[in-house]
Amino acid sequence: MPLDIMGLFFFAYRDFVGDADALLERQGFGRAHHRVLYFVNLKPGMTVADLLDILKITKQSLARVLRQLIDNGYIEQRPGPADRRQRLLYATQLGREFFAVLSESQARRINAAIASLPPETADKVRQFFVHMVESSDRPMLDHLNLTQRL
Repeated sequence: MPLDIMGLFFFAYRDFVGDADALLERQGFGRAHHRVLYFVNLKPGMTVADLLDILKITKQSLARVLRQLIDNGYIEQRPGPADRRQRLLYATQLGREFFAVLSESQARRINAAIASLPPETADKVRQFFVHMVESSDRPMLDHLNLTQRL
């Protein structure tokens, strides 16, 4: 068992989310709110159905989180242009700004770690994460443009 890698992964993730968790808590939000903000900022106009597929949470859980983000002015829903029943999600200016603040320390942490490694290592890190994802979900990585540097 790769217990060392498992432990390192735990500590890296703990520190990666720590700063954002504190900012989220001040707004009365949690990690689920951060995930929604991340994906809606990553892919403006994402459907609720796509978000459910990505997050693998129940409709009820997503509805609660989305309602809070909408009610607080971070996300807006618009009907689809072809199908008015479709709900497309967009970050508001407030949502884009809050996401930028949440992401700042995470980006700084990733950039510092990558900068400390040989230049070709960044692609290996990306490949490692792609291979950690279930193969059935890998097309979604392409759809979200997360694999374009590979």
